[in-house]
Amino acid sequence: MRAVVFDRFGGPEVLHVGEVPEPAAGPGQVRVRVEAVPLNAFDGKVRSGAMESVFTTALPGVPGLEVAGVVDQVGDGAAGVAVGDRVTGWTSRGAAELAVLDRWAAVSDGVDPVQASALPVVGETARRALRILGVRSGETLLVHGASGGVGGLATQLAVAAGVRVVGTASAANQERVAAYGATPTTYGPGLVDRVRALVPVVDAVLDTSGAGVLPDSIELRGGTDRVLTLTDPAAHALGVEFSERSEPSSADLAELVGLVSRGQVSVPVAAVLPLAEAARGQELVDGGHAGGKVVLVP
Repeated sequence: MRAVVFDRFGGPEVLHVGEVPEPAAGPGQVRVRVEAVPLNAFDGKVRSGAMESVFTTALPGVPGLEVAGVVDQVGDGAAGVAVGDRVTGWTSRGAAELAVLDRWAAVSDGVDPVQASALPVVGETARRALRILGVRSGETLLVHGASGGVGGLATQLAVAAGVRVVGTASAANQERVAAYGATPTTYGPGLVDRVRALVPVVDAVLDTSGAGVLPDSIELRGGTDRVLTLTDPAAHALGVEFSERSEPSSADLAELVGLVSRGQVSVPVAAVLPLAEAARGQELVDGGHAGGKVVLVP
C-alpha cells in the first residue's frame, strides 16, 4: 500500500511516498481505510532521529499518530464497532492508505474527516492540561498560544465551562481568539501590563506556546502554583509544572467528537495536503507557526 515513508533520518525532505506492507488488525484493534491523517511535532522528532536515544525506530519509518477513516477490518475482541463505521483515534504509522487503531471513537456523518482526525492528540492534551490546572467556572485562565491547536481547543473548552479566558496570540490571530469566546491580547514586551488591564486576577496559566512567557506568567499568577507549560523546558529551572505524558481516552474523544458535531468546538486546520506533499506539511509543523493542524489526505 502507499504510505509516507522515510528511509533515513533527517529533515522533512527525507519524507516521500513509497510502498509498505498492509497492516492487520490484532486483538482489540480495528483497521481503517484512512481518510485524513494530521502531522504532529512528535512525527518530526522521530523522523529527525532525535528520539533514537529513547526508543528505536525501524526503517522505513512512517509518521502519523492519529487518523480518521472507515473501518475495514475488526480484530478479535474489539467491541462496539463494525466494518463500515467511521471512526477517529490514535495509531502509529498512520500516514498511509490503511492504519490500525488501538483506541478510537465513532464519528457521526456530519463531522468532516479532516476535523475528526485533528481531535485525538490536541483533544487529549487540552483536556489533560485543564484537569491538571483544575480551572472552575468563574475563574480566569490565561492561555498562551490560544489560536493554535491545543491552546485553541483548551480555550474553547474552558469558555464552555464558564471560565473567563484571556488568550495570547500573534496580531494576525486576535480575531480567531475572540471568536473562541476569549479576550485576546498579543505577545511581547508589556504583556504583564496588558493582561492586568484586562483582568484583576489570573487564577491559572496554560502555556502552549513555548515562547518564553513563563517569567511573565509567574508574575501575573503571583507564584508558580497553577502555572502549567506543555512546551517550555525552562519550566524545571523556574519551578513550573511541565506536562507531556499522554493519557488517551476513548470516552473523552467521543465527547469531543460530540462537541464538534454540535458546532460547539473546532480545531484550527492550517493546511490540507495530499500524501505526496508530506515534506512540505512536516516543514510547516516543524517550524512551529503553522497556525493550526496540518492534515494529509490519501
